Amino acid sequence: MPSASCDSLLDDIEDIVSQEDLKPQDRHFSRKHVVPKVRKRNTQKYLQDENSPPSNSTIPGIQKIWMRTWGCSHNNSDGEYMAGQLAAYGYEITENASDADLWLLNSCTVKNPAEDHFRNSIKKAQEENKKIVLAGCVPQAQPRQDYLKGLSIIGVQQIDRVVEVVEETIKGHSVRLLGQKKNNGKRLGGAPLDLPKIRKNPLIEIISINTGCLNACTYCKTKHARGNLASYPIDELVDRAKQSFQEGVCEIWLTSEDTGAYGRDIGTNLPALLWKLVEVIPRGAMLRLGMTNPPYILEHLEEMAKILNHPRVYAFLHIPVQSASDSVLTEMRREYCVADFKRVVDFLKEKVPGITLATDIICGFPGETDQDFQETVKLVEEYKFPSLFINQFYPRPGTPAAKMAQIPAQVKKQRTKDLSRVFHSYNPYDHKIGERQQVLVTEESFDSKFYVAHNRFYEQVLVPKDPTFMGKMIEVDIYESGKHFMKGQPVSDARVYTPSISKPLAKGEVSGLPEEFRNRLGNHPSSVSHTSAVGRDFASSRMALCLQNLRRDRALRVSVGLALLALLLAFFCQNL
Repeated sequence: MPSASCDSLLDDIEDIVSQEDLKPQDRHFSRKHVVPKVRKRNTQKYLQDENSPPSNSTIPGIQKIWMRTWGCSHNNSDGEYMAGQLAAYGYEITENASDADLWLLNSCTVKNPAEDHFRNSIKKAQEENKKIVLAGCVPQAQPRQDYLKGLSIIGVQQIDRVVEVVEETIKGHSVRLLGQKKNNGKRLGGAPLDLPKIRKNPLIEIISINTGCLNACTYCKTKHARGNLASYPIDELVDRAKQSFQEGVCEIWLTSEDTGAYGRDIGTNLPALLWKLVEVIPRGAMLRLGMTNPPYILEHLEEMAKILNHPRVYAFLHIPVQSASDSVLTEMRREYCVADFKRVVDFLKEKVPGITLATDIICGFPGETDQDFQETVKLVEEYKFPSLFINQFYPRPGTPAAKMAQIPAQVKKQRTKDLSRVFHSYNPYDHKIGERQQVLVTEESFDSKFYVAHNRFYEQVLVPKDPTFMGKMIEVDIYESGKHFMKGQPVSDARVYTPSISKPLAKGEVSGLPEEFRNRLGNHPSSVSHTSAVGRDFASSRMALCLQNLRRDRALRVSVGLALLALLLAFFCQNL
């Protein structure tokens, strides 16, 4: 099914919307050429029609949109921002794909299976005659792939213009916006951080502190999409954190392709950012650091240890090793050796007692020998990482590793199984049974039987589903442990602490609306939701704004008319 009703493909949305044009939010409040026809006796009927537009309408801003995001927390943050902007503009974000008029698919390019799911979703959308907008790293890295032809694409740095891309797609155009954000020729971290957002979890704010990285790993496709390192200024990140806490968030995740490299492009560093952030974290709220590669944390080990000991920072760090063979790391161009990785791990384990260190391992990278693999097995056996992400190598098109001599698929699969067996041979939490811990409750378990909390070391603790616990810091006694979790019984006489400085937004409510937008709506940011009921309220607000514009236009016309009349009178008086 073609995704557009026109045959021509515009290379870029800039062919339709220039930078000088008003942005959607501005147009929303400045449509002076739109004069709704209002009859007093039919006002109620008109409002009802506005609230219930026809499902096949091509007027942008009233359709239902279904979103799906694959991949990392950075991608999830981008998805939350896109959903927020669309909902703030009046689109209804639905969880029912079949009911949606348009599918917004936010892709991940790290592994072949993730791209396969993305491709299959595109095919399904076409079969169901849905409009399609593509986002994320796959189309950004390779926009000219055959299965992307004729489809609208929004780039990873252009998510602040998702409304424009969706509008044009609804109208039947296929448009592409893949440019980079720059200021005076310098690449920026991406779209502004103060955009509207719908958090997947209202208690957790995901903040991308930079985009891209400084590495050139031979297996990585993400670099093709996210590019070189570009960091957000510290003050912008701190402001975003403050706003999040004001909206009831109790946990912040910092994310990027490499958090350890933060600031190297703007003359600062990760510890400098973290010390500023901990100043604004309310008591009981927590900060979680994202993934950092070994080279960029080595020079900050002392400061990082101090920060990870801070009571409002989880003693948790994700440091990918990928292989315990120096020869394999060289072929990967990882820019460190196994000794560097061990130095980081050993130092942090000594200086931050109990710290949780997660790592990644790739099995079956081109050229990996049996001896190389056994070195990796020994590393896992030595450190017994409580969190270990084991990945079978997939050659990504366009990467140097894809051109190397590949290891047979059955060998890669067997090594993945062998390493998984080693990982599952130990239980990292058995010794914690009987401990009393403070945990922060933030979500519901997948089986809906428990609430999920995390302790000081970001270890998962399951607690009873008591609604009064959600978003709170509570004290529990650990009575059971599994491979990936512990179970805790709340202490009966312990105080339940509320870290949020305000009531959290409800699930689906829009966060971070600009001040001008809130003032014009006359509502709190939480007044806009993706639910149909609030969507109808928003439609009513849009009608009210149209009426307001109508009155303003009438006043302007009267003023212009009087001015013209005065000029005519002056002209005639002068010629008498």
